[in-house]
Amino acid sequence: MAKWTAFPHLGEYPFDAASVKKHWARLHAGDAEALPKDRTVLEAWALFHSGEFQKAAEAGLAAGGDGMTVANKATAIYANYLEKKEKNKLDLFMEVAQRAEAQSAEDSKNPNAWYWQAYCLGRYSQGISVAKALAQGLGTKVKDALEKTIKLQPKHADAHIALAAFHSEVIDKVGSLIGGMTYGAKRETGLRLYQDALKLNPNSAIAMIEYANGMVMLEGDRRMKEATKLYEQAAASKPMDAMERLDVELAKAELAD
Repeated sequence: MAKWTAFPHLGEYPFDAASVKKHWARLHAGDAEALPKDRTVLEAWALFHSGEFQKAAEAGLAAGGDGMTVANKATAIYANYLEKKEKNKLDLFMEVAQRAEAQSAEDSKNPNAWYWQAYCLGRYSQGISVAKALAQGLGTKVKDALEKTIKLQPKHADAHIALAAFHSEVIDKVGSLIGGMTYGAKRETGLRLYQDALKLNPNSAIAMIEYANGMVMLEGDRRMKEATKLYEQAAASKPMDAMERLDVELAKAELAD
């Protein structure tokens, strides 16, 4: 495995197995992952929350079983926020999507096996262009996997965000009529899913950011004021771990632009 770019704020979020266990409900309000019984998996999560994404991915893969979810999340978050080369980023997304697909084939009742498959295919689609991805049938795959995630775990806030983003992106790229008829994308569904995500995880900076983006995509510039307010809220929120810090920094960067 090539050396990954380091999280720029290493040391600011020191977690160990005990502190991860103590704060589990808050740290996993987004992905609704169950607290692992295996200590080695818990230690892999401690590496993830501390921002040691490569070590977390390696530890998760080595642990196997539930560790696969840590490996997938660490790789996906690293690829999305820290990987500089576009080709590497797309390769990592596809690697996780394939790994999560194999995981869901073995354990079809694991919500995060479906979620990480959908998340990575969704990010890959954005990388190659949403229109091209839809033509390749990836849109339907993403939508189905996210709907399965929510069916298996109705409190999965991140899956609500990702499914809302699917509705928004499709309508933005192909319009309401084709989006609705061909892909089942609906404006009202998208907006409701964003709102549901924020009810499930009110502290989520990424939910605020994605809702702001989706609002403008679906309703145009008339919602810009509300969208900016959501970005300001996201930028002002207090991150609890490395991933949340990346979300907050994203909001700050967008506001600065």
